[in-house]
Amino acid sequence: MLHEYRDVISHMKENQAANAHFLKIFDRHNELDDKINQAEKGSLAITDEEIEKLKKEKLKLKDEAYHIILQYKTKHKL
Repeated sequence: MLHEYRDVISHMKENQAANAHFLKIFDRHNELDDKINQAEKGSLAITDEEIEKLKKEKLKLKDEAYHIILQYKTKHKL
């Protein structure tokens, strides 16, 4: 997720207490990504509607994480 901000994300992970919400979003996004990949490969039996719901949740989390990253980057002058 947001590979172009890898350095900022690494910096954020070093300061876990201050970024607990971001880390929760980041972990949930990765869980959803894994689940979607499994479903699309056929190793997880869920409906197309459920997959779409997971994709929408994943996108919402990515948008939220993006905004947190930009705020963090600005605040810490990265």
